[in-house]
Amino acid sequence: MYDYLVVGSGLYGAVFAHEAKAHGKSVLVVDKRPNVAGNVYTKNVEGINVHVYGAHIFHTNDKRVWEYITRFAEFNRFTNSPVANYKGELYSLPFNMYTFNKMWGVVTPEEAEAKINEQRGEITGVPGNLEEQAISLVGRDIFEKLVKGYTEKQWGRDCKELPAFIIKRLPVRLTFDNNYFNALYQGIPVGGYTRMVENLLDGIEVRLNTDYLANKAELDSLAEKVIYTGPIDAYFGYQLGYLEYRSVRFENELLDKPNFQGNAAVNYTDRETPWTRIIEHKWFEFGKDSEGNDLPKTVISREYSSEWKPGDEPYYPVNDEKNGQLYEQYRQLAGKESNVIFGGRLGQYKYFDMDQVIAEALRCCDSEFA
Repeated sequence: MYDYLVVGSGLYGAVFAHEAKAHGKSVLVVDKRPNVAGNVYTKNVEGINVHVYGAHIFHTNDKRVWEYITRFAEFNRFTNSPVANYKGELYSLPFNMYTFNKMWGVVTPEEAEAKINEQRGEITGVPGNLEEQAISLVGRDIFEKLVKGYTEKQWGRDCKELPAFIIKRLPVRLTFDNNYFNALYQGIPVGGYTRMVENLLDGIEVRLNTDYLANKAELDSLAEKVIYTGPIDAYFGYQLGYLEYRSVRFENELLDKPNFQGNAAVNYTDRETPWTRIIEHKWFEFGKDSEGNDLPKTVISREYSSEWKPGDEPYYPVNDEKNGQLYEQYRQLAGKESNVIFGGRLGQYKYFDMDQVIAEALRCCDSEFA
């Protein structure tokens, strides 16, 4: 009999499992995939650590989380500086003086601020949707070229139908600073995320290709308590209905050339280009292999956003009012499960960044092992 059955070997499950073992508990981890690490899984292709389920760039201001996770991997100094491609015009992201100079020809912060203020004036009162929020932040020109098409592809909805809070994460800077994240700590694990998760799970029994929900009664009988990191609605057999997610489809190519786009991420912000962005994975580790040699080939991934349907991988919870109400009903059901803890992006139906997932798992451990 195990003390804990951990369902899912992503960040939440791996951190909890590690801490449980460190506190002398017996742990079994199960995952329906053939590999550990959940959506942060990286696979080595021609010396390149490919982010199989989309780009994952670690960033945090939480010192506890940074000091914790760097015990399991050395992080490089990668800085996320995406480029936006609008019909062949290239712009710096996040919105900064390089962006404003290219968009309007302005040179000084005062000129940029004046232009933004002039354009944001069309929104009066509290922004009621994403379009109004974006225009109130950066003006009409930047909204039309760099926000509208990308966002509508990503969410499959008109910007007027999306809640304002989604766009509040957008940094706007009157400096020449291309660092996308306002984070004190940032980087990519040297050798990839999979190795980092394997280090977290060192010495812990893991069963892969094991579908928890298909074998629930049998697996539940093996442990005193369950840590469940899958979709909360799936746990309850969708009895109250399906929560909505956005999913992502990837088209990967191995190219016999050293450089495809010169940057890790290029966002395609016009509506006509079907993909949202192209990731060139080698630049997360500066185009070098583990020995520091230049890599002769490159791997790119085109990302296509889609509406989730059963059988797809759920990526982003659609945290609007309707889904929030449905999740609250599921959360109340979850509260009646005395020996189950629901955690992570799917278990808590919340858009967490990686550091937030780790922080949530550590909080859970704090109360569980107090």
